[in-house]
Amino acid sequence: MKHLLLIFLGGGTGSALRYLISGYLNSSESQFYFGTFLVNILGCLLLGFLVGLSLKENSVSGEVMLLLGVGFCGGFTTFSTFGMEMFTLLREENYAMFFRYTGGSLIIGLLSTALGFWLSRSF
Repeated sequence: MKHLLLIFLGGGTGSALRYLISGYLNSSESQFYFGTFLVNILGCLLLGFLVGLSLKENSVSGEVMLLLGVGFCGGFTTFSTFGMEMFTLLREENYAMFFRYTGGSLIIGLLSTALGFWLSRSF
C-alpha cells in the first residue's frame, strides 16, 4: 500500500506540473508543442539521472524510485499527448514540422536520458 501511495503522490505532482508547464508554453500561435517537448525532455533527463544514481552504489532507495521515477516521471511525461500532437501535425499536412517535432523529441529525449545518466556518475 505504501508503494501505491508513493506512486500516486509522485504521479499527481508530475501531472499537475506538466499541465501547468504545457498550458503556459503550448501557444495557440505556435505549431511546435514546446511545453510537451520540454516536459518530455526534462522527464528523460531526470529519469536517466535517477537510474544512473540507483545503479551507482545503490544510492537511490526503492521508495525514491517509486516516488520520482515511476510516479513523478510517469505523470510528468506524456507519450499519449505526444502521439496526438504528431497526429495533428500529419492531419494538418504540416510534414516539415511533424518531422522536426518527432525527430527532435526522440533524438533529444535519448540524448537527455544519456546526459542524466552521465551526470549521475559525477555525484
